[in-house]
Amino acid sequence: MKKIASFTVNHDKLEKGMYTSRTDGDVVTYDIRMKKPNMGDYLNNGELHTFEHLFATCARNSDVADQVVYVGPMGCRTGFYFIVRDTVSPEKAIALVKECFAFIRDFEGVIPGSKREECGNYKEHDLPGAKKVAEDMLKVLESWTEADLKYAE
Repeated sequence: MKKIASFTVNHDKLEKGMYTSRTDGDVVTYDIRMKKPNMGDYLNNGELHTFEHLFATCARNSDVADQVVYVGPMGCRTGFYFIVRDTVSPEKAIALVKECFAFIRDFEGVIPGSKREECGNYKEHDLPGAKKVAEDMLKVLESWTEADLKYAE
């Protein structure tokens, strides 16, 4: 079998940031790396779950909501995939991620979709943890540009 593209990226060289993982036709997948891989520091399930609910809610309520295909966590718990149509420019994708992370950092109240009837694991949320991750990533992405979207060689 062919090796999938994401397994060809040297994870020992990956740093926190946002990268263009792949482009498939009119769909662009961004790798939002929130933890350095294989260092023993991973997103815990509660903060990952809360982050997912808030990130998806923000992105799907943005001015490019119809162009957002998917927002979801990586199984390794080091980040998220953000998948959009190619009509969303790289600059706009970066800006939207920063906007959503600021939304998460500043969020107060009931987590969207966190009621029992709305969520398959409604008890496992960690808003304070999600807010800390968002704050950290906003610092990482503060001056991120399209040139920074390339993986290190």
